[in-house]
Amino acid sequence: MNGREEISSPRRTKEIIAAHGFSFKKSLGQNFLIDQNILNKIVDAAGLKENTGVLEIGPGIGALTERLAAEAGAVTAVEIDQRLIPILSDVLAPYPHVKIRHGDVLKVDLRQLFAEDFSGVERVSVVANLPYYVTTPILMKLLEEKLPLANIVVMIQKEVADRMAASPGGKDYGSLSIAVQYYSEPELICTVPHTVFIPQPNVESAVIRLKVRERPPVEVKDENHFFEVVRASFTQRRKTISNNLKARFFPKEGRERLEELLAAAGIEPSRRGETLSLAEYARLSDVLLEAGIS
Repeated sequence: MNGREEISSPRRTKEIIAAHGFSFKKSLGQNFLIDQNILNKIVDAAGLKENTGVLEIGPGIGALTERLAAEAGAVTAVEIDQRLIPILSDVLAPYPHVKIRHGDVLKVDLRQLFAEDFSGVERVSVVANLPYYVTTPILMKLLEEKLPLANIVVMIQKEVADRMAASPGGKDYGSLSIAVQYYSEPELICTVPHTVFIPQPNVESAVIRLKVRERPPVEVKDENHFFEVVRASFTQRRKTISNNLKARFFPKEGRERLEELLAAAGIEPSRRGETLSLAEYARLSDVLLEAGIS
């Protein structure tokens, strides 16, 4: 990179940390990536071009940001830790098309950010090494707000990545799997050992790509109701879908009606929530809604 040692090299990372007197905050889930091969896999998975914009969340000291800047036409990095802003401004000074924003991405108006920072690009990707303690809220915000995104490529805890990509019938499949797959097509890119971070986390990580869908794979009459039915179905995983739905939607005197509605949706009452596909949940949600069950 223009003859400079990359930020992601262990030596340069330690040098930057020492030069700025930076100390890690466990509460912010700060783990800096120091493996260039993993960075290559993350950036390659996003398929960036000169006309691509990138939103990065939690850039740390800029190891991934530097790689993104070399590939994309516009990069905006949102960092919650005020202490990192001057470090990022320093190390990323050679890249005028990189914008550093201080803030909590869960509170940022992302539509406004996109309008301000990405008006001149053809497509936008989210590429990030996400803080593990807040992975799911961040990803669901990105998906639920239906932003004009091509894809989301993130490093997250492997256990969570497995749940997002899981198929019906397995132990990892649950309401998170359904929500993510409703909005996107997940694909595991690679697993990442804890040894490639400073400091080392206690868990194994994975890179996952979410190809954002133009439209969901199933049609539902009411999205909020659909997700409420999904959540209710997994309230207690060991219980049947019939028992879980009874507890959420049916007073005791009306529970025999549920068996009829499940039959109308083509679902055996003895099945568990983890065995139903997105299409079956969509059908069940619509049947319940048409019957006035909400």
